Order: sequence, then C-alpha cells, then structure tokens
Amino acid sequence: MNKVTLSLLLALSPALHAAEQATPNQFIDVFAKIFGEHKGERKGHAKGFCAVGSFQALPEAKNFSSVFWLSGEKVPVTARFSMAGGSPNAPENARSPRGLGLQLKSSKGELQHFAMLTTPVFGAKDPENFLGLLQTLIPDPATGKADLAKVQAFRAAHPDTQPQTEYLAKNSPPWSYATTAYFGIHTFFIKDNSGVEHKVRWHFVPEDGVKGLTQAEIKAPPTDFLQKRLSERLAKGPTHWTMQLVLGEAGDTETDPSVLWPTQRTTLDIGRLSIEEQGGEACTVVNFDPNVLSPGVRASADRVLQMRSPAYAISFGKRLTNQ
Repeated sequence: MNKVTLSLLLALSPALHAAEQATPNQFIDVFAKIFGEHKGERKGHAKGFCAVGSFQALPEAKNFSSVFWLSGEKVPVTARFSMAGGSPNAPENARSPRGLGLQLKSSKGELQHFAMLTTPVFGAKDPENFLGLLQTLIPDPATGKADLAKVQAFRAAHPDTQPQTEYLAKNSPPWSYATTAYFGIHTFFIKDNSGVEHKVRWHFVPEDGVKGLTQAEIKAPPTDFLQKRLSERLAKGPTHWTMQLVLGEAGDTETDPSVLWPTQRTTLDIGRLSIEEQGGEACTVVNFDPNVLSPGVRASADRVLQMRSPAYAISFGKRLTNQ
C-alpha cells in the first residue's frame, strides 16, 4: 500500500469505522447531502412514473398455488419505473441502476410488494458498508463533486461494494424500461402447498428482449427518453416479463445481497407480468416496501432488506408532508 492510499484510508476512518448499526435517518440525511433537498419527492428513486397492469401465474407455479399471486388468478398490479438516486432530474443515459416497484393486490386486499433493480446484486453486503460508500459520494463543497480517490479507497477496503459497480461498467444502461431484466436481489422464503419453505430469489425477464444503449448514446448529453419509449411501446399493446423463481441450496447466502448465487441453480418460470398502460398517479400512495409480503412468503434476515422498511417509511412520510 503506497503512502497516498494509506493517507486516504486514514482520512476515511470515520466512514470505514462507522457506528455498529447504521440508522434509517442516516440514509435519508446522506441522500440529501448527495442529491440535494427535493421537497415532496421520494428520497430514493426520486425520478420515476407509474404504470398499471396484471400478473398471472404460469403452470410451473402449481406447487405454490396457496400463495395468492401464484394461484392462477389474474392479479391487478400497480407499478413504478424509476432511476436510482435521489435526484428527480437524474440523467437517463447514466451507468446507474434502474428500478421497478410492483404492488400486487388480491380481491381480499392481501398485498405483495416487489422492489427490484436492473443489477443482480446490491451495492454492499450490509447497511454499514452501504452508508460508508454513500458518505464518500457527498460532493466536496469546493468542487461540487465527489472525491473519486476517496470512493476508490473505500471500495478497495470493502470488496463487497465492487460487484454492482463492475456489473454497471460491463452492461449498458437500458434502452427502454421494457428491454431490461429486473432482479429482486434479496433472499426470501416461500411455502409450497405442503407447507415446506423454499429459499428463493426472483427476477423478471423481458419478453421484448434485452437491449442497452449504444456507446454514443451513453456519451451523449443527458436526455429524458425512458418514459416516452415505454409510452410508445405500450401504444402497440402490453409489454411482458416472465417471473423466474430461483431455488437456493444449502450454502447459498441468505443475508448478503452483494453476492450472486451460482448460475446452475434450478429456475422455475412461475409467472407473467404484463404492463398495460402508464398509470398517472396510481403509485403515488405506494412506497413499494419489499417487506410487504403475502401469506406464505417471508423475508430473510438480510439486514439491508430489513433496513428498507423504516427508511422507506421515513421517506414516505416526508413525501406526503412535502418535506
């Protein structure tokens, strides 16, 4: 380790040795420092829009039909497509994650939420490392930009913060919200009809195929095109994704969302998501907390997943009170 790297690590020591437990308010505060204050907006995934559609189970879901959204009935869906980060003006050609939030609602009022990203892994293994990484991204008051040397030093000291960045560097940002896969990232447990729990992760594969931006589009000045392209696509009819359920095995991490499971795991095509039209304000009162789960589904002990509920609740309260 050279002297420059050592000095940077020492300078970062408050972030590298953060408190034992990160708090939800710390995430709300650090997002404001990175992206600025935007009253009445979501604190994370600030830029986005609503859509509506439906979800229906496929034949491979038959062993899980006791879960309402896998029963075979068509379930209404409220959705929100979004850009990562806290800026409502995020550039849509940036190498950053996109998000898809879904709320499925049964005729009895049961809910199932999904909160997904276009990357198969999260940005850190736990809340403390994610908070530490975010702290390095706070702009320097003198330059208005983050100190990249500090960011790189933190990543070097915390290898779990590297996989998502590496994925974003190797894969082009989506050309459209309809031409990208969405990943649940976290681990959940779902009961089959005999009451046996299965460790699972899920992702949604676009039937329109995967298409990314060209290098010229990535390097072009920031423009807004994602909502327009989805609108144009929906004018031709609904767009669809196949929901795949990945069955975990012993030894596959249940608590680290920065680690992929092996690719040879059994995968079931269990459902079909259809987005039928843009939804106006349909998603305004939904916070897409991924811990809102239907009977038969439970969350893992993943601390990043657990942190999302209180952080989302704070953001939701501030948004509805125009803070």
